[in-house]
Amino acid sequence: MKQVLTFLTKLSRNNNREWFEKNKASYIVAKDDFEEFIGEVLNETLKFEPGYSHLQPKKLIFRIYRDVRFSKDKRPYKTNMGAGFSPGGKLIQEPGYYLHIEPGNKSFIAGGLYMPESAVLSKVRQEIDYNGDRLKKIFAQPAFKKNFGGWDDFDKLKKVPKGYDPEHPLGEWLKLKSFIVTRQLSDKQVSEKGFVKLAAATFKGIKPLNDFLKEAIA
Repeated sequence: MKQVLTFLTKLSRNNNREWFEKNKASYIVAKDDFEEFIGEVLNETLKFEPGYSHLQPKKLIFRIYRDVRFSKDKRPYKTNMGAGFSPGGKLIQEPGYYLHIEPGNKSFIAGGLYMPESAVLSKVRQEIDYNGDRLKKIFAQPAFKKNFGGWDDFDKLKKVPKGYDPEHPLGEWLKLKSFIVTRQLSDKQVSEKGFVKLAAATFKGIKPLNDFLKEAIA
């Protein structure tokens, strides 16, 4: 992964088409390295997510090209490489895992359910209401608490949604519109030989949460 970090570091300093075209060979080496890594992580993940056996590493990876049509930021390239793992591929309206590589200690692994549509969101909230104790036990596990802490609360309502007691003991969780946990990673961790195992182990740590979410929306 060192080649990936090195290329992305240089790209962050030269985020323009002219530089990218001159360094296309370096990009291809980094891209291939990342794809190989994703394949290795997928193979490890199959040990506890056998339903992922049809997935192809290349199709899990997000494009490096940014869509700048409606953005004030016109830099043409992302300065990270990312891949999404779920039965449908890249986290399409279903629980799964996400791996993000970005130099400067900005890499992370995340999992859960990102911005579900209204009907799915309602099902998850209902399950939290009915079966919140099970979810609390997942978050209370020492390893889970150490690696992820709590929910990412970047996307939530200001008030407990209608139909639930405003004083609901899990009111803060019911406010969420995405159900995501994240583990931050250092450049050192990403560069180590054991990173494939660490990534897969982190996915496995998220699995009880994803199982809860899958059952909620089934």
